[in-house]
Amino acid sequence: MPRYVQVADVLRQRIARGLWPQGHRLPSLDELGGEFGVARVTVRQAVELLAREGLLAPQQGRGTFVSGQPPNPHWIRVVTSLDDLARMYRDTDPQIVNIDESTTAPALRPDEGTPAERYVFMRRVHSREGRPYCVINIHLDEQVFRRDPRRFRDQTVIPLLATMKGLTIARAHQVLTIGTADLDVAHHLGIPANSPVAEVRRVFRDETDRVIYLGEVTYRGDAIHLEMNLKP
Repeated sequence: MPRYVQVADVLRQRIARGLWPQGHRLPSLDELGGEFGVARVTVRQAVELLAREGLLAPQQGRGTFVSGQPPNPHWIRVVTSLDDLARMYRDTDPQIVNIDESTTAPALRPDEGTPAERYVFMRRVHSREGRPYCVINIHLDEQVFRRDPRRFRDQTVIPLLATMKGLTIARAHQVLTIGTADLDVAHHLGIPANSPVAEVRRVFRDETDRVIYLGEVTYRGDAIHLEMNLKP
């Protein structure tokens, strides 16, 4: 990333976190250049970028002031129940781009359940308002997939599973890990390589302990929100 974009990211975060509230006067270009170890022209480019976004307002002879707030991108909640998860995907109505489909078998750990005979693999990108926010690798029991292949290809999988007649999700488990984006994920999400991401692994089993769904989801870090009630 160009240095001025990196500086702009830091300034944008200070505004978003309330460190620089509306009307706050920024340090001078020279002071910011000294803080970040960059030339004055680099800071000016960063300020101009944020001014185009409506976040900063340079005023001749007075300085640069905070004039707006960036939109809150942390709109994906990490939920802790299957019903909430299905509801979240129903409500977001993501734009789906399928980028691969095959019969690749998933790599399951011994404690994750019994594998099905065959799986259908789907790799897809979910977007919201034209902005990609996650890459998903899905392994779906082929017998389940063949019950409604068109809808599984065109719609989000979890709400379909949750409402499918004759199918019981007896156990559902997910694990969230903080990581960094590799080159492939960064390309699909439109973020720099090594950007922070949240990686979620979801496993659904039926009443016979067969794994009917394995989802490996990588969310861009600036889109996810984790909130928990702590018991006193």
